[in-house]
Amino acid sequence: MERVNKILENKTYRSYLREIEECERTRVFCRHNMAHFLDVARIAQLLNLEEAVGLSKEMIYAAALLHDIGRHLQYREGTPHEQASVLLAPQILKECGFTESESAEILEAIRQHRNAGIREERNLSGLIYRADKLSRSCFACPAEPQCDWKNEKKNWRIIL
Repeated sequence: MERVNKILENKTYRSYLREIEECERTRVFCRHNMAHFLDVARIAQLLNLEEAVGLSKEMIYAAALLHDIGRHLQYREGTPHEQASVLLAPQILKECGFTESESAEILEAIRQHRNAGIREERNLSGLIYRADKLSRSCFACPAEPQCDWKNEKKNWRIIL
């Protein structure tokens, strides 16, 4: 997990986290912070083990830590955050020692993490998509009545 810890220490990554925090300071809905990133990583790793997908924990954590890193650009410029994240993540991945092929797989998972069409795929993209959706505790959220997620998308029960 050495390269994952390098992501956490990366100055650019940390600056993006601060940007997101500033943009979400008054947000009442789900936040895109380290707690969310780690929830996604841990759920994806559980799915990886339960489904015997066979991915490395390092790849899963890297994708989870970076999947929403462009969120501040969505708030400030209107760029969909999965697209913004794909633009911001490559330099961080390179600086943290990920190979080109590893980076390509991680970037594809970031790009696809909002695409319901990959929901059932048994690869990094499918795991990150499912974990991202499962990470939300709608059943206990005080802002749930105002949330614009469709009821069928909301998590009313603990699945994992």
